[in-house]
Amino acid sequence: MKICRIFISGFVQGVNFRQFVKRNALQLGLTGFVKNLPDNRVEATFQGSKEQIEKIIAICEKGPFLSEVKDVEVIWEEVNRQFESFEIER
Repeated sequence: MKICRIFISGFVQGVNFRQFVKRNALQLGLTGFVKNLPDNRVEATFQGSKEQIEKIIAICEKGPFLSEVKDVEVIWEEVNRQFESFEIER
């Protein structure tokens, strides 16, 4: 079990990016959360297998229709909590 935080920059707010991330994370069996940040980036935290997390990172690098991803910063972390589901935080 791994945890990974990513920060996505570009044109990623107002284009259903959070819903896109949640839908794909659930399909991959990941838990965690996604939220918009005040600096117009999107932050997502994923918990699951390294293989599945790497798949969602690749998906986030492409983004949904209408988005324009410029950069994805990836930070692997120690498992220090257990997520029960995948949520969109406000």
